[in-house]
Amino acid sequence: MPKRASSSPAPSATPAGHGLARVLSKLGHCSRTQGARLVREGRVSVNGVAILDPEHRTDMATARIAVDGVPVGAAEPVYLMLNKPRGLVTTRDDPQGRGTVYRCLEGLALPHVSPVGRLDKASEGLLLMTNDTLFAQGVLDGANAPDKTYHVQIDARPAPALLAALVAGVEDKGEVLAARSAVLLREGTRNSWLEIVLDEGRNRQIRRLLAASGIETLRLVRVSIGPLALGPLPKGAVRPLTQAEVAALSRPAEGQ
Repeated sequence: MPKRASSSPAPSATPAGHGLARVLSKLGHCSRTQGARLVREGRVSVNGVAILDPEHRTDMATARIAVDGVPVGAAEPVYLMLNKPRGLVTTRDDPQGRGTVYRCLEGLALPHVSPVGRLDKASEGLLLMTNDTLFAQGVLDGANAPDKTYHVQIDARPAPALLAALVAGVEDKGEVLAARSAVLLREGTRNSWLEIVLDEGRNRQIRRLLAASGIETLRLVRVSIGPLALGPLPKGAVRPLTQAEVAALSRPAEGQ
């Protein structure tokens, strides 16, 4: 039985480690939000002492952590690629009750995994999920984070000036938004498909870029992250990455 619960008063010097809720997430036990709830409910102990403060500094390398008396250890790393369908939100729990990408993982024996970045509800395509936070950080915002490539259907036939404007960039709500490259893939009488490459990730970046030129985004599909292509993976399907794919995403991209 854990000892008397501790509310973790602030010490004079900050100890090593991370907040306990974050440690539970990094160990693959649950999300950070779920971890905070478990801690506040008094269900988590560290070195035999029940902790009530989700921000209690904890060294995950040395601490003995248990939830409901069951020891928590680091889960084996999991790396997944998902072909996200349109209409799902990229979160575990949605206050509005919308379907989430975790529907695609139902029935799979997995530790807690988190999306690597986001695709908005109306967007589709390649989404990575993992419990390796360092890997996720490198894919998202490391100095050599890989480019992300999108195929985008728009409600216009683009003039060369539009493609140049996407690369030159615009200022929107205090942010400078720009594509690394933008090329025409094909066009019809009323709409067309572009290939747009981003070397950074800002909220709804492509939609905002196009809207600044009066262009509506009809479909947006992420088709690759660095050297990893979506390929023939069916809509809503998920598969593990190979060791070679993980390694390729983990090393600096050439030319970046």
